[in-house]
Amino acid sequence: MKTRHIADVPVSAIGLGGMPMSIEGRPDRERSLTTIHAALDAGVTLIDTADAYHLHADEVGHNEELVAEALRTWHGDASAVLVATKGGHLRPGDGSWTLNGRPEYLKQAAQESARRLGVEAIGLYQFHRPDPQVPYEESVGALADLLDAGTIRLAGISNANPGQIRLAQEVLGGRLASVQNQYSPAFRSSQPELDLCAELGIAFLPWSPLGGIARAGELGDRFAPFAEVAQARGVSPQQVALAWELAQADVVVPIPGASRPASIQDSVLAVDLELTAEELDRLTGTV
Repeated sequence: MKTRHIADVPVSAIGLGGMPMSIEGRPDRERSLTTIHAALDAGVTLIDTADAYHLHADEVGHNEELVAEALRTWHGDASAVLVATKGGHLRPGDGSWTLNGRPEYLKQAAQESARRLGVEAIGLYQFHRPDPQVPYEESVGALADLLDAGTIRLAGISNANPGQIRLAQEVLGGRLASVQNQYSPAFRSSQPELDLCAELGIAFLPWSPLGGIARAGELGDRFAPFAEVAQARGVSPQQVALAWELAQADVVVPIPGASRPASIQDSVLAVDLELTAEELDRLTGTV
């Protein structure tokens, strides 16, 4: 497995997104554990989760607990696996998503995430989504306090714009480790954030890198050049999409979600797919 870095921590160039295993349409627990174990067996050392990845109001942290169980029960050495979780986005249980970026809430949420993950310090903790009711610098300031207290080892932000990235880097005193934004063939409006992260040397973690849970399987049907390159190479369109994202900058670490072993096993093969300049130009020009 090829590696990239989040701050000074080496991680697999492709991570695993845990969200599909805990929200609507989720598989049973056994298949989820098998999926995470398959990712680990394939060399994945970055798992992305969040306390809001759950379905019902009384199961906050469902995915965090699932990840923790999978790491405990895996036959290999999980010490090199970086678990990234997030706080500040909530699910009341009625299908909606709400926000809470208050510093005191984020600090409490981080402590509860650490407990569910069974760790003394969270590997990477990310502010999930800006809360318009709270000044951004105050929310990010909570991450700085968590770093200083040793509750988290690395700090990141998610769903941020360039101004927020620069502000977070300032508030954190240059310790911003990652930015997690949506980015895929279907969603390219985060290109400015990706480019800024490449400039600043901050890891950029595309979420929904294949177009989202419901549409990942349709990627080749929706974007013909990805299907055509895939057919010529004898690989899946999903592999081509991930390889295209990896080629954008060496700070990019896609985190495709999966709820079946076969999905993540296919995705990780993208690390060895070297696209030509002509292929990249063709894919980047896709509308």
